Amino acid sequence: MVTSVAARISRKAAANAFSAHRHVMANRCFGTEAVKTISPSLDRVKWDYRGQRKIIPLGQWVPKVAVDSYVAPNVVLAGQVTVNDGASVWNGCVLRGDLNKITVGFCSNVQERCVIHAAWSSPTGLPAETSIERFVTIGAYSLLRSCTIEPECIIGQHSILMEGSLVETYSILEAGSVVPPGRIIPTGELWAGNPARFVRALTHEETLEIPKLAVAINDLSKEHFSEFLPYLTVYLEVEKFKKSLGITI
Repeated sequence: MVTSVAARISRKAAANAFSAHRHVMANRCFGTEAVKTISPSLDRVKWDYRGQRKIIPLGQWVPKVAVDSYVAPNVVLAGQVTVNDGASVWNGCVLRGDLNKITVGFCSNVQERCVIHAAWSSPTGLPAETSIERFVTIGAYSLLRSCTIEPECIIGQHSILMEGSLVETYSILEAGSVVPPGRIIPTGELWAGNPARFVRALTHEETLEIPKLAVAINDLSKEHFSEFLPYLTVYLEVEKFKKSLGITI
């Protein structure tokens, strides 16, 4: 009886000791793993993922950006892309000219998160390049592919323009409109829907407001442009001049 009780106690003590030892080892392993995950390796390359290439040359094609145009820092321009004077391309846009040309005309604006690209050729026989002419406003989240937009038009946000579509001058597309391949939006008309259908003719006063909107957005882009001036070496000469005059820098 005494022997069995002693054996039972010894087995219980051994089990408790083994459990405590396993708990200690687990804490040590966990601590070692935590240290390994927290402390970086000495030979690890420190990448900065905040950066992004704005201008991406493709072969012989390099995007062309006018001096007084505004292209946001996180925009991607690739290949045959031309941004003309006074134009603005806003945050998050992608203009991919790897297959054909993309042109943003004078004082036109492409607003946030738009995607513009072009095909090799158009099934309609019309030009396959994407052409946005002067005083055009492209609403946010729009998709344009191998289409032509003539001067002084408004494309509502979330609109889709497919291959070979043509928006003639003084026209407006409502938000969320889808223009099928080869469709022509006649001048001076308001279209809407999926697929886009004629709604009504624009009044003379409405057509006069179209370029005013483009100019207003151009004026707003100048404020953003001043925050992202290109880095030059002129400031070094200014600092030398200040030192020569004894001005504290």
